[in-house]
Amino acid sequence: MEKEKRYLRIYEQVKEDIIKGTYPVGTKLPSKRVMADAMGMSVITVEHAYELLSDEGYIVPKQKSGYYVSFDDSDIYTGVESVAPIAPRRREPAPEQSVSNEPVFSYSIYAKTVRKVLAEFEEYLMQKSPKNGMFELRSAIAWYLLRSRRLKVSPDQIIIGAGAEYLYGLIVQTFGRDVLYGVESPSYQKIAKVYSAGGARLKMLRLGNDGIESDELWNSNVQILHITPYRSFPSGVTASASKKREYLRWSRKNGGYIIEDDFESEFTPSRKPEETIFSLDEEGRVIYVNTFTRTIGSYARCAYMVLPENLIGEFADKTGFYECPVPTLDQLVIASLIDSGDFERHINKVRRYNRNK
Repeated sequence: MEKEKRYLRIYEQVKEDIIKGTYPVGTKLPSKRVMADAMGMSVITVEHAYELLSDEGYIVPKQKSGYYVSFDDSDIYTGVESVAPIAPRRREPAPEQSVSNEPVFSYSIYAKTVRKVLAEFEEYLMQKSPKNGMFELRSAIAWYLLRSRRLKVSPDQIIIGAGAEYLYGLIVQTFGRDVLYGVESPSYQKIAKVYSAGGARLKMLRLGNDGIESDELWNSNVQILHITPYRSFPSGVTASASKKREYLRWSRKNGGYIIEDDFESEFTPSRKPEETIFSLDEEGRVIYVNTFTRTIGSYARCAYMVLPENLIGEFADKTGFYECPVPTLDQLVIASLIDSGDFERHINKVRRYNRNK
């Protein structure tokens, strides 16, 4: 555990230096040995930290040369992604659309949890869920996001739904059908279909090596941007650290909002979870969406949406009359899996499998 904390400390310090401009784009970082001597740590510890920075697109390795800063947070789009050569951040397609040998969630643990919830909550299970979901589940999700993703949110910001598609529908009803929604091209076909079925106007935005092409993004007139920053299907493209901040600059300058579809990023093979755009947002312009159908299984037809505080009232006014479609029993079972630690143990097991693979 202490070793893990050490390489995370190096990761955080170097990342902060890169963001502040101490290491400008194109700069070569100190070698692993030089950094290890300066920090009083082992070379392998520095190597782990550099791997994390490379995974998230802050730096790129050059064979027999070292690591170079690829993060570019310039305010003005110049048409050049970076002075450092960036290899495409592509990975295999998401297991929902392909065959996978990843460990599945334990049936015995799930069955045991269902029996435990039935015994503990008894007639409470017969109560109708609040419209935004059971407090027990929303509270468990809030604590989980704080522990695992460094997202500090309250249960009031969370809305429970029967799958991400249901939540997309609430988004359209809140923002309306007159605004233009931008969707990655290519992307998981169901995303565009759900928005279109809800009457939304769509514009498909071309993906590049690390996210939506800058000219596509800035020259479009979209107002709501739906993105899958981690392993967008079917391309496998993952947004770099620079691209994530470019999305936020776009939202600020254009008064737009971002729907961050975080499907399956918890199963990253990296030694730490992927950095979310929601965690970088300081102006309340990102809506975070995730689902348990990937982390637990397709039988757990439950997803959640985290709203910025400034949108809670608007969502309540526009969609607050809808009943929560997820049964109380299912919500309390998932809450219990999170609170017991079984949920995170499963995620860590899959991440170790992916890392070893």
